Amino acid sequence: MKQEDDSVLVRQCLDGNQKAFEELVERYQRPVFNLAFRFTLDREDAEDIAQSVFVKAYEKLKTFDPKYRFFSWLYKIAVNESINFLHRKRDFDRFDESLHSQERADEPVYHDPSVSSTIDNALLELKPEFRIVVILNHFQDLSYREIGYILNLRENTVKSRLFSARRKLKTLLAKKGITHA
Repeated sequence: MKQEDDSVLVRQCLDGNQKAFEELVERYQRPVFNLAFRFTLDREDAEDIAQSVFVKAYEKLKTFDPKYRFFSWLYKIAVNESINFLHRKRDFDRFDESLHSQERADEPVYHDPSVSSTIDNALLELKPEFRIVVILNHFQDLSYREIGYILNLRENTVKSRLFSARRKLKTLLAKKGITHA
């Protein structure tokens, strides 16, 4: 996945080539789905979010600035859609275990499914602004700079949120009996 290739595909799409956008969807559907899944831990919700992300990306493709990576631009849309989804689904204040999907993302975090599940559940207990920096940094391997671009935050704010999120996550995991996750 080269940035130059993405830029060519975006140009082709803007010139009317539908196959070019299909290639971008094919290229990035898994990472977008995985981001949404980490946010919701529900396969159907993640699929809905991913679909919405690509519809919005297609509609707003003219606003893409080629000086940035297409992947980062798309992730910015995915993060916003995930956060908006959570706000719309804000029928709950506390996480309800009975509604939680037991499905797993394609890439488990740890080899022990119970540890991975505990981490996923602890992530859901974090406020969205903390959860997203953990997801983007630890699960998507994005740099502070890329996270700042996606979230419209200064790099120092990203670092501060990530530090706070890790502390809160460590406390939550300790309460659940995991001390070195």
